[in-house]
Amino acid sequence: MTASIQLRRDPSVQYLLRLGDTCLILAQRLGEWCGHAPVLEEDIALTNVALDLVGQSRALLTRAGELEGRGHDEDQLAFLRDERDYFNLTLVELPGGPKGGGDFAFTVLRNLFVATWAKLLWDRLHTSTDTEVAAIAGKALKEVRYHQQHAADWVVRLADGTDESRRRMLAALDALWIYTAELFDSDAVDAQAAASGLGPRWAELRAPWRAEITAVFDEAGLAVPADSAFLSTGTRGVHSEHMGHLLAGMQHLQRAYPGGVW
Repeated sequence: MTASIQLRRDPSVQYLLRLGDTCLILAQRLGEWCGHAPVLEEDIALTNVALDLVGQSRALLTRAGELEGRGHDEDQLAFLRDERDYFNLTLVELPGGPKGGGDFAFTVLRNLFVATWAKLLWDRLHTSTDTEVAAIAGKALKEVRYHQQHAADWVVRLADGTDESRRRMLAALDALWIYTAELFDSDAVDAQAAASGLGPRWAELRAPWRAEITAVFDEAGLAVPADSAFLSTGTRGVHSEHMGHLLAGMQHLQRAYPGGVW
């Protein structure tokens, strides 16, 4: 088995990995729906969203590796880190696919929360002082606008549909909302990113994110829940019990067959 790489925890690197890892892990979760979505069109749509997220993650991990300066490429950063060296939002590592006890309502609501946040973040990264990051953001912004609209349409459709679809949407909201505080958790990492012009403090995204989510919820007949004191810590490398299981599957081939390529 291939040994884990040792990551240099530079704030700029960690800032990029927070978004890159979030894209990567959400793509992994969406991939669980391949062949299991409720209709063929959605099977294809969720797979395309996952592929977009993989592309965004590849670009960010490549740039993070360049800034880290230890010669780590996108594959090493994706597959050869220990759990504590991943900095994704806890929200995206939660099991929500057909094999993890989740359902379609859970998936589309999570996609709405993350895509709305990512759209706002990519929009600000488009003016990053890092020209490579700014270029990545320009392409990603076009993709994530579709991700947000696709998810929003389904949230409205399910919340305003049958009694069963609404019940499932309300259950998903109850399960997911407490994890949204982490979307806006600011610390020394993003303070330095803001100071250098690399990217914004995440706290700056709270008000516009809430406004966009509220607009979707109003159309869907959903109430925005009260804020919770709970704060998940995936972006700081402290994950839920689900992350280790996810990584075991995601990393298996690279660890078992070092350097393997298609």
